[in-house]
Amino acid sequence: MSTYRVAQVTASGGTFELTEREVPRPGAGQVRIAVEACGICHSDALFVSGALPGVSFPLVPGHEIAGRIEELGEGAADRGWQLGDRVAVGWFGGSCGHCRACREGDFVVCPNLKVPGWAYDGGFGAQVIAPVDAPARIPEALSAADAGPMACAGVTTYNGLRRSSARPGDLVAVLGLGGLGHLGVQYAVAMGFETVGIARGAEKADFAKRLGAHHYIDSTSGTVAEALQSLGGARAVLATAGNSEAITATVDGLAHRGELVVIGADTAPLGINPAQLLMSGRVVRGHPSGTAQDVEDTMAFSALHGIRPMTEPVPVELADDAYRKMLSGKARFRMVLTYA
Repeated sequence: MSTYRVAQVTASGGTFELTEREVPRPGAGQVRIAVEACGICHSDALFVSGALPGVSFPLVPGHEIAGRIEELGEGAADRGWQLGDRVAVGWFGGSCGHCRACREGDFVVCPNLKVPGWAYDGGFGAQVIAPVDAPARIPEALSAADAGPMACAGVTTYNGLRRSSARPGDLVAVLGLGGLGHLGVQYAVAMGFETVGIARGAEKADFAKRLGAHHYIDSTSGTVAEALQSLGGARAVLATAGNSEAITATVDGLAHRGELVVIGADTAPLGINPAQLLMSGRVVRGHPSGTAQDVEDTMAFSALHGIRPMTEPVPVELADDAYRKMLSGKARFRMVLTYA
């Protein structure tokens, strides 16, 4: 019997433990992926804590997966997949194909979205069975450790910016310089935006400039909205920080017809009143991750412009330590599990 390793939690809020499982076979419309790397996203905490409906234990999370296709289920070859293909699977782990959103071609907001680690075992295991619509092809220029985070953190920031109302030359601000924001700044610069990095502390100014930001705003010194208006007002703010108070503080810094794009998750309500939006025609919208095609676009753009996530690769045997480091906020910036 052939087996593979997984790092799993057996109860809500538990610690990760290594175990062996029998290698599964893909069914019709599925592929089996040999995982080479998997990023640890802060959203994984929602699964580990049992905060999402339908989460069951033992749990194998992980939705920043990079590896190679090792086995094809029935019909997978008809979708263009071949053995050995390098692929990434992110938050978008497949869609139902028959709901109204899917029928309109808006697959990423499918109410039956198949998120790895939620709908099926994720990349904290050395093997993943995924639907054929989930994988994205990895360009040769990207390593597995770089490609994994692109399937969630990368596509969310890249897609959030390219689908915003901002155009090259516009002032665009990125709130937060962490796992999402450090990529967001790089993408914003590469897209031709006059880019503002916003974070807590004057000491992060040099880091923002190293990422390519043209301006830096220390949110602990003065008013963020006033600082943005002094630069002419932001056409778009990409809010990567999962802090509703910090997100709210940027609204009055938007230019007329400016857009607040929220990708940082927080359960607290935003403190925005209608008057802040009406007279200037401002827009507030949430932005989900992206489809497999969006992930491919993200990786291609990243390869073209030399954009890479900042990662800390660790062997899967240290999954619990890596997860705890992510939770503590000490990761710089993506902990990535690797498989020998």
